[in-house]
Amino acid sequence: MTSKILIVDDSLTSRNLMWLALTSAGYKVVHAINGEDGLAKAEQENPDMVVTDLNMPKLDGLGFTKKLRAIERFRELPIVILTTETERRKKVEAAGAGATAWLTKPFETETLLAMVRKLDPSRALG
Repeated sequence: MTSKILIVDDSLTSRNLMWLALTSAGYKVVHAINGEDGLAKAEQENPDMVVTDLNMPKLDGLGFTKKLRAIERFRELPIVILTTETERRKKVEAAGAGATAWLTKPFETETLLAMVRKLDPSRALG
């Protein structure tokens, strides 16, 4: 089974870099441009994992994570925050909102892929 990953980021460059890394590794990828769009795409696409930016217009990564976690079927969904933020306070807030993991931009492709593989629910199945 190929996992589907929802990327939520307002930066086209970041979305494209993640898309390239993840699709090259065999993942299906769905894009969203902000947290509001991410919620709609999550409902439509039912992803296996989310990688989201923190600072976005309309609905930021923390708000997006909280709202996604409030939906029953997404309570256990792996959510990775990928951001330029490095403050410990932000990491604590993200964990409190329900984030599973934290990566800092700019990211190394192998670091992103290692995190995704580690959290990939389909790997746990088989």
